[in-house]
Amino acid sequence: MPDMLVRLCDLPDASAHFARAGAGGFTLRRAEAWERARLAEFVQSHFNARWRQEAERAFNHTPVTAYQALRGAEVAGFAVYECTRRGFFGPTGVREDLRGCGLGAALLFACLESMREMGYAYAVIGGVGPAAFYEKVCGAFVIPGSDISVYGPLYEMLNKEPA
Repeated sequence: MPDMLVRLCDLPDASAHFARAGAGGFTLRRAEAWERARLAEFVQSHFNARWRQEAERAFNHTPVTAYQALRGAEVAGFAVYECTRRGFFGPTGVREDLRGCGLGAALLFACLESMREMGYAYAVIGGVGPAAFYEKVCGAFVIPGSDISVYGPLYEMLNKEPA
């Protein structure tokens, strides 16, 4: 899984993505400090413990560097940035039964626009799974030589059996 790069200075217009999410009855907003446990539980139950740990780091920043998609009070998806590494987007995920509603793109753009506001000219998406999605939606491209993501050696180390 390679790393990808996104030029933040010329992001495509994201209004259609936000409108689509809104038309589906979803609200996107930055997470509040008191929502840490709830968002962490969502990430743990729908994704994995590593992503939970990364998402929790978003609450160590002011403002919080996590966005969530909500339908009423229910969490439908999340996206974080500036967690494990500076200038990095992710992890991000949408509940499996709600994929295809445009939430992934809307959450992505909420984070990328926030990163641009912070002064970044580029964002790194580390260890990308759906590369075609990022290419299409925000013009991201694979960073040459990143076939083994920046996270690759860490994942290998964490997955080794203890001696």
